[in-house]
Order: sequence, then C-alpha cells, then structure tokens
Amino acid sequence: MRKRALLRRWGLALSVASALAGLGGTIGMPASAKTFRWANAGDTNSMDPYGRNETFLLQFNANIYEGLLRRGKDLKLEPALAVKWGKVSPTRWFFELRQGVTFHDGTKFTADDVVFSFGRANHDNSGIRSYFASVKEAVKVSDTRVEFETKYPDPLLDQKFAQFAIMSKAWCEKNNTTVPADLRKNEESYASRNANGTGPFVLKDRKAGERTILVPNPTWWDKPEHNLTEVIFSVVANPATRVAALKAGDIDMMYEVPPQDTDSLKRDANLKVIEGPETRVVYFGFDHLRDELPESNIKGRNPLKDKRVREVIYRSIDIEAIKRTVMRGQSYPTALMVAPGINGYVKDLDKRPSLLKPEEAKKKLAEAGYPNGFEISLDCPNDRYVNDEKICQATVSMLAKAGIKVNLLAQTRLKFFAKIALQTTNPVPNINMYMLGWSPGSTYDVHNVFEQLIQCYNLDRRKGQTNNGRYCNPKFDALADKIEQEIDPEKRDEMIREATAIYLGDYAYIPLHQQAIIWAARKNIELHQSPDNYFPLRFVKVK
Repeated sequence: MRKRALLRRWGLALSVASALAGLGGTIGMPASAKTFRWANAGDTNSMDPYGRNETFLLQFNANIYEGLLRRGKDLKLEPALAVKWGKVSPTRWFFELRQGVTFHDGTKFTADDVVFSFGRANHDNSGIRSYFASVKEAVKVSDTRVEFETKYPDPLLDQKFAQFAIMSKAWCEKNNTTVPADLRKNEESYASRNANGTGPFVLKDRKAGERTILVPNPTWWDKPEHNLTEVIFSVVANPATRVAALKAGDIDMMYEVPPQDTDSLKRDANLKVIEGPETRVVYFGFDHLRDELPESNIKGRNPLKDKRVREVIYRSIDIEAIKRTVMRGQSYPTALMVAPGINGYVKDLDKRPSLLKPEEAKKKLAEAGYPNGFEISLDCPNDRYVNDEKICQATVSMLAKAGIKVNLLAQTRLKFFAKIALQTTNPVPNINMYMLGWSPGSTYDVHNVFEQLIQCYNLDRRKGQTNNGRYCNPKFDALADKIEQEIDPEKRDEMIREATAIYLGDYAYIPLHQQAIIWAARKNIELHQSPDNYFPLRFVKVK
C-alpha cells in the first residue's frame, strides 16, 4: 500500500514503479541504522578497476580496491598500500609496501601483486594504461619494495599512482582474468562482476545495471571513519524516481541531483543538499580525421576538419543560455579544457569568443564552402553528466539557426562509451560530433588533459588515449612532451600557456562548462563531497 501511495503522491508513471522495484526490495522496509542506501542514474559498468578511465567507475571501485597511494579529504597524496615512496634517481621511483595487508579472500599482499597489477593495467585492453606512458618496467626488489623505472623523468608519477588500484595476482590467475576484458568491445571476465581488493569494503552481491551491495572489510588495515554495516547502491535512471525515493526515505542519498529539483529538495526539512563546482569540464569534440563523415550529407569532404567550421559551431552555442535555462544557473561556463584549481589553469585565457548572430554564422559557413549549410550527427549520453541530453538538445536548436542540421543520438552511458571508445583496428570511432567530460583527477595537473585528450593519438606512446576525434597538432604535441618532463615551474608555465593558446586557436574542442556537483542526502547522513566527484564510503556515517 505504501508503494502505491508513494507513486500516487508523486504522480509517477508505471515505468517508475518498475524502477523503484529495482531498489533491491528496500521500498517500505525499515533499514538498519547503519545501512546506507544510495542511488545514481547509471551503473559503474564493471567491477574491474582497469575497465575504463571514467570517474564513476574509478570512484566506485576505489571503495573496494586500493592504490599504493590515495588522496585525503584535502586531495593531497597520503600513504595507502605504500607507506613510503620517492625517487632513487631521476628515472627511478621506489615504493615501500605496507606489511600485514591481506586481500578480501585472505591472500597476503606482496610486491608480486604490484608487479602483476602493473602488467595487467598496462595491457592493451586496460582503460588506464595511459597512466603508464612514462614507465619502462616495474621491478620487485623484495616482498615489501617495488621500484618503477621510467623512460624519462616523470615528476608526476606518484600523482598518477593514486588511481592505480592493486589486484591480487593469485585471485586473477585462479579466475582466468589476468587480462582485463575490453569494454570497448563489451567484453566481460570474472573480474567484471566480482572483486577482491584490499579496501574498506567487500563486494557482497551484484546485479549489473540494478544493484550492488557492499559490506565492511573486517580485516582492513586502516581505522574506519564510517559506521556502516551495509551499503546498497541502486541504479535509478529516472530523475523523478530518485527524488521521490529520497523524499520518502527509501534511499539515503542520491549522487546526481537534477538542477530543476534542487530548490524542492532544499525546502524539505528532512534533507540536505551538498553542492560545489566540479573539476570536470564537459565539452564537445569533433571528428578531425576522416576525409568524409559517415553520418553527414556532405560527400567527399569532412566539414569538421575546417577550423572555420569549428569556429562557427563554437560561436553559435550560447553557453550562458544553457546555464540559465538548462542548468538552472548551476554550471560554470569555461573556455578552457581545465577548471580553476587545476595546476596549469591559465585564467586570462579563460575567455570564450563572442557569439555569432545567425546571419554571421551562415556567412562564415558560405566562406568555408557550405552556402547551404550541412548535416552532421551528435552523440551524447543521457545518464552520465548533469542534464547531458538536454544540453545536446539545446545545442541542436542553436546550430539549426546557424544553418547546421544536427541529428542527435542520445543513449545510455554503456552504449555511448562502447560506441565512442577508440578502437585499435579503426581510424576513429563512428562519430561526427560528441559530448564528453573530463577531470584530471589522476594528477590535478593540466598535463593530464594534454596527454589524454589533445595530444596526437599514438597507441605505442600512450598519448591521446581519449582523443576520440583524433585532433593532432605537431607543435602542441612537442610542447606537451616537454611539459611532461619540465621541473622548472616558470619554464613549465610558459610552455603550458603556449600550448593552451594553440588548442584554443584551432578550436580543437568546444569546452562548455564545469557542472556543479549536487548531491542530496537525508539529514542523518554525514559524508564528504570532493571537487573531483569522488565519493569515498569510508567517510560516510549514519547518525
């Protein structure tokens, strides 16, 4: 009866009832005082910590798996599975390992697991293999010491290792998962649905796309700051359903709050809204490589390879209107691919070019050889970023006024990422224009963005691994390589400014905004929100 009353109260459709049923039977059931129930629009997609270099997957699995290092509430590096680390030489790092640590299955953690994990994470199928672009090899010095030899000096190596989760060599070998499944091909392995880390929480049960249950690790090496006995994570795609469930007390926290619901949640005396700017920049990318777009009416040419066309698209998108109408003021427009607070952010270059009037845009398109405009496709997720599909819908309308017909394909994150993922056998994914978001959470340095998104795609060099549209500027590429190794701050900052000006002048991407991180929770929930949108369960308390 309570479930039907809840649905009547919020005026939700039958489809919503189905979604609520997916909350794992928690609707209407009293929860233990220390059971924490939370929901998000999409799932983590894989329990494999090397599955994809995507924030939600990495942050969820970080509750189960741990790295040699981790970040505290202030985002500074602190010891995790390594108690001490540093440089032996300019090209060699050492890590002294924590003793007495065991994996969830009781297996002892040793240097063999670190060396094995490096090899697995460095495999072609790994979503995080680009972290190791500078690494030549991992060497076991003893059971409690591992050293990493780099091809060249890499002053940011320890920063990257905060997201390098360690897996059990014995467990992977036992379960035939020594190589990560390739999510670009929708592959799965034992590690896709099962987990065995050293972290504060143990995987108890998982139904992919529906529900995942975690319980505390009773043998965790660290002192827990949480008071949880069980964590129930549910996938609830419909925003109205998530809001209704939170207000009714059927969940304790929702990870992503639609901007249009923020005020309503703030007025609820039983709830609290936690918000702040995110380090992620949401952006549009282009196919820079193909000579002919597969989903365009223009034959024999690729309009997006022309900088003049990219400029028209960029300057026809009214980002302030998107902030006002779509994001309800809860976004921070930007002209850069990095946000304030990231090392290498150049404040005076963070200025978007002026908007074009429709007649000006059409004139520029005619000058570029498209007097009648053209037709392209736009791929967007509909459950990954805040109001992602609505942003893309608004963009379609704006570009139509400029004479560009855009066919929107909005899809779930699982289908979206599988489509746009870089394939080693194809020159570029089957995309024209696409939406993505990026936060340099591995290093909090602009070089992460340069190396991952903007440098020329090179599988052997591990550069441009998320450069889905294959933008390539040799001058930028050379600067980014120098920035990676430069230890003089002034010289490095000068090169960063020059490199930033290059990609801006090329209209290589269209940065849109930093989305605001908006979480909502019951008043009795204590948690920590970080600007990288990581959600460490080890800081959660149910009062």
